[in-house]
Amino acid sequence: MRTKEMSALAGKQIVVGVTGSIAAYKAADLVRRLREAGAELRVVMTRAACEFITPLTLQTLSGHPVAIDLLDADQESAMGHITLARWADWILVAPASADIIARLAHGRADDLLSALILASESPLAISPAMNNKMWSNQATIDNLASLRKRGVQVLGPGSGDQACGEQGEGRLLEPVDIVAELNQLLVPKKLQGKRVLITAGPTFEAIDPVRFIGNRSSGKMGFAVAQAAIEAGAEVTLIAGPVALATPTGVKRIDVETAQTMFEKVMAAVNEQDIFISCAAVADYRPAKAMDKKIKKTQQETLKIELEPTIDIVTEVAQQEAKLFVVGFAAETQDISVNAQEKLQRKGLDMIAANQVGKDMGFAVDQNALDVFWKNETQHIALAPKAQVARDLMTLIIEQYYAKDSIKTA
Repeated sequence: MRTKEMSALAGKQIVVGVTGSIAAYKAADLVRRLREAGAELRVVMTRAACEFITPLTLQTLSGHPVAIDLLDADQESAMGHITLARWADWILVAPASADIIARLAHGRADDLLSALILASESPLAISPAMNNKMWSNQATIDNLASLRKRGVQVLGPGSGDQACGEQGEGRLLEPVDIVAELNQLLVPKKLQGKRVLITAGPTFEAIDPVRFIGNRSSGKMGFAVAQAAIEAGAEVTLIAGPVALATPTGVKRIDVETAQTMFEKVMAAVNEQDIFISCAAVADYRPAKAMDKKIKKTQQETLKIELEPTIDIVTEVAQQEAKLFVVGFAAETQDISVNAQEKLQRKGLDMIAANQVGKDMGFAVDQNALDVFWKNETQHIALAPKAQVARDLMTLIIEQYYAKDSIKTA
């Protein structure tokens, strides 16, 4: 296991904004965890938030009085919202309701929290929490797009059971995950000025206009790696197979379907890159000839489809682009270490990340564990949410990328 580094939140001055959502009760745990990470906090609550959790609770946990009203004579005699705006290194709104997201998108300043944010030049992060239908409403989508264009960091939301009894996206991230994501935003950008190309998801190889050969990859691991690369300061291009995932903020996304198209898009972009991470589960074989009409079911007992190999994208890149740092992935059902190290050598990779796949493992789940190999070394990344696994992997990639670069320039 890797030794945990000191939190990047230590000593940071953070204003935590709490808005009117049932998830406001989680603000208590969030404030506690931020203080444990070493941050110094001031809490600002909207009036609606006070209906869900008391200011006294957050005052006790933060160690400072909670600010609520914009037109508070005592506070505003000294221009309290301006003072807080200048004091903050970061502003974090969690939970961020659909209402506060809309007001921030339109530059409103009719309560203390929105006025504080409008008056501040500090970076802003929001962690949305709302009903899944509100989250998917076009108005919310447009408001978030506007905020992202201004550099606002959006943390979450999560997906699952909601207080209204429905299920879907819109749940507030758990406080531990909010703290982890905010901490990553503050980590020094070690890939600033570097370009990273990543492939993710499955490929679909057509049998006929209706059917295809594919696999169970959801793309979640590759998208998490893209997010980790963005957090490290890289310029990221993500070539994605058929997946239903939101593009991480700041990532250039290219959608493809087949292995051949993915290969073409990779080769068109790869010579401008510094790091290539082949996370996609690319089909090894495709039908030698795809039918142009649907194959009809007959009384025959069998149907034979001739298959031919697809191009091994990561091998082609490793052989043609020696200047690149090339990372492969190996999804294995057995003998993980042996198979991964054999691929590392045979394909001429700088690093390979291997994981076991099968029932409830690897594909289409939210957690993962990796065994990472390079040269004569190995590192195990323990089972954790894919976002955290991706960050741990990116740390290893950064270390070995610069180690290789120093050898080349020595």
